[in-house]
Amino acid sequence: MDTFLSKEVLNGLDRARKQAQRKKNRLRLHVGDEIYPLLRLSDDGFEMDAEAAPHLRGFVDIYDGAKHLSSCLIIHSETEGNIMRYEYKRHTNVADGPAKDFVVDENAPVALIGR
Repeated sequence: MDTFLSKEVLNGLDRARKQAQRKKNRLRLHVGDEIYPLLRLSDDGFEMDAEAAPHLRGFVDIYDGAKHLSSCLIIHSETEGNIMRYEYKRHTNVADGPAKDFVVDENAPVALIGR
């Protein structure tokens, strides 16, 4: 069975897919004061919508909502259709707390109980 969809219907489906993906995705790229939405995040890079994505390179920060995930050094990799891919040259995850430069005893108290 062959099906044919007109170009207008395909464009409408593509816009609806992008809008649904933007609503459920909280990933953001911060470059100075500018903020760009991310479509997908992977181990070697990330993807953005080509219409909204500038040709970036340099240091950027990646957030999931308000949570800072990582600081990265990136380069523009390739554009495929309406998706622009970027690759990491350096990718550093942000730590939740301060670095511990000492050994923590297994039986150490978690908190102090006040009177």
